[in-house]
Amino acid sequence: MASRHPFHSICPYFAMFPESFVATQLEQYTEPNDLVYDPFCGRGTTVFESLRQDRHAAGADINSVAACVAGAKTSAPHLASILERIDELEDSYGPTAREAKPPTPFFAKCYEPRTLAEILFLRRRLVWRHDPVDRFVAAVALGILHGESQRSRFTLSNRMPRTISTKPAYSMRWWEEQSLTAPRRRVFDCLRGAALFRFRVEPAERLGIVRQGDARKAAHLFPELVGRVRLVVTSPPYLDTTDFCEDQWLRLWFLGGAPLPRRRTNRDDRIRKKTDYWSFLREVWRGVMPLMANEATIVVRIGGAKFTKEELFTGLTEGLRQVVQGSVQPLHRGVSSAAPAHTDALRRPASKSQVEHDFVYRIRGLQP
Repeated sequence: MASRHPFHSICPYFAMFPESFVATQLEQYTEPNDLVYDPFCGRGTTVFESLRQDRHAAGADINSVAACVAGAKTSAPHLASILERIDELEDSYGPTAREAKPPTPFFAKCYEPRTLAEILFLRRRLVWRHDPVDRFVAAVALGILHGESQRSRFTLSNRMPRTISTKPAYSMRWWEEQSLTAPRRRVFDCLRGAALFRFRVEPAERLGIVRQGDARKAAHLFPELVGRVRLVVTSPPYLDTTDFCEDQWLRLWFLGGAPLPRRRTNRDDRIRKKTDYWSFLREVWRGVMPLMANEATIVVRIGGAKFTKEELFTGLTEGLRQVVQGSVQPLHRGVSSAAPAHTDALRRPASKSQVEHDFVYRIRGLQP
């Protein structure tokens, strides 16, 4: 298997499976030029690794951070274009932009004033939804927007986790207790350095497709892929595990969102009842099925913190059988892994682990 590509860690967050997991599924269930799809693509691991392994690939995610990062990785522009755009942005950064005020008291503690002014300028100028170069610059910015600044010269914030955006009140209290102040970072230089670091290995030659949208509307999002997908590799959101918009609020702010945490921006960010969870996944499979080829494979990595392994197997199997007109054959349900629990990285890591399980299904007879 090829070595790990630097793009994979451009902007990490929790609930990520490793690219080695994807590579294993590609080798076992696909051939070169097959189409691979992920309805919950997150940071784009499935899509990008599939492109690297000479497959076609597409993915969707309802969250802006995921759409930006996955889209940047899977349709990367040339490095020269990225560096040219950063130079252009720096050249247009004038005295008026330097007078920017912190949106809230949190931002005054999180960033050194000159650093914050440059971040606010980028937030206004980057048209990441429409321009692939700006999207890559924005994705790089998201990866360095917050983190353990004592360990990385590229990290822009006061000391924070890199994985999640901690809440304003907690962060400010912790910085005060630890007598921590935000470092001065020259944002344009940091962007150049971070981009060069990511491009130390050339990106995939193929380009993928990533679109922001509801997993249940896959056929609407990707009409050109109907009947073509040979493999799905995905990890659905876990039952009552996270509210993505609440835990990624600072990155969402940079992409145009509110300057404070917001719960339940998307209706299904956090599902608490098991019955609602299985109903949600049935709707997802129903939306994905039009994209599937006549014979295809679905690989699901799913958390078991609230379920037994048998409950997960039964829920997934029954859900697929309720929406698939053809046959659903379970191929594999024996491998499980223990992933570190999602914890606040400013505190001591928790000792508990979250169990994950892998299930594989062969489906046939979908297309007339």
